[in-house]
Amino acid sequence: MRLQVRGAGDRPPDTDPRVLLVEDEAHTADVVGRRLRREGFRVQVTGTPGQAGAWIDELWPDLMVLDAWPAPNECKILLQRLRSWSQLPVIMISPLRDSAERIWGLALGADDFMGGPLDADELALRIRSLLRRAGWSATHGREVVAAGPLVLDDQMRRVRVRGAWVTLTAVEFALLAFLARSPHHAFRREELLEQVWGYTVGDGSTVTVHVRRLREKIEVDPAHPMLITTVWGVGYCFKP
Repeated sequence: MRLQVRGAGDRPPDTDPRVLLVEDEAHTADVVGRRLRREGFRVQVTGTPGQAGAWIDELWPDLMVLDAWPAPNECKILLQRLRSWSQLPVIMISPLRDSAERIWGLALGADDFMGGPLDADELALRIRSLLRRAGWSATHGREVVAAGPLVLDDQMRRVRVRGAWVTLTAVEFALLAFLARSPHHAFRREELLEQVWGYTVGDGSTVTVHVRRLREKIEVDPAHPMLITTVWGVGYCFKP
């Protein structure tokens, strides 16, 4: 029976960091899992890379530890898919210590690499170091914006609308995140161009086009938007 885990949007800001441990060797998973829990991490273990995708969707982990040795092809597929939409920190582990293995793991998108035999104490230190670099803090966790039916995760670069994942481009995500952080505030197109695109001079129609595309993805009825509304004579406003 799978655990029922609350989404990241429901997490209190002082929740301990969540670690997804992908390890098929039961004894290693048990030893490492217990050690990480003693260090204050919330650990979920899954046996194969093929199962990890579902746990990422359900758990919203802050970091993944991935044993690449048993199924390198599955690890490759997992990391390629993950890196297409997420910057989730990943530590890859393998019993091999040669440079070719390290280069292979880092080239696939891993942020750190550990050769065997696995040292649980060293792994805990590396996890803390990588989480710090990723911007995680004990007091604030990682930034998750919950606004009405939307949950936006800056680190994972994902948005969930009414419980369903929505695929956004990088600019669409940045625009939605900017609006959602200031609900009920009307922004002029020129302001959005400067804050989201970094343009001090530009064509406001760029904003109009992206707002239209966003509405098509997140609104129940894009022709009658309820989340991103038009404030006539001003611009756009997010109403959760």
